[in-house]
Amino acid sequence: MAPMAASTTPRADRIPHPPASAVDLATIMRALGDPVRLDLVRMLADGREHNCGQLAGALGLPASTASYHMRLLRESGVTRTRAEGTHRVISLRRHDLDERFPGLVEVLTSG
Repeated sequence: MAPMAASTTPRADRIPHPPASAVDLATIMRALGDPVRLDLVRMLADGREHNCGQLAGALGLPASTASYHMRLLRESGVTRTRAEGTHRVISLRRHDLDERFPGLVEVLTSG
């Protein structure tokens, strides 16, 4: 049996995020156009990290649906996700968003 080649799959603890300088307002607004994602941002506005499963449960979402919405928020630059064992921990990129778009987080979370 031939030895297996080294995997080119990224490690789970290296979850890709766009750099703050690449985050643009149109992408953020598209991501937040869905009420579920806006609710997630409002939940994350408390400044704490949240377990993906707990957020899904709080909104009554299946894990796969919550994961999809979390991915879109991460890819748009709104949230940061980190691996903690087999779990994903989500937080709002408040500092990055405040630097790029002052006042945006307050407007989004005041509803």
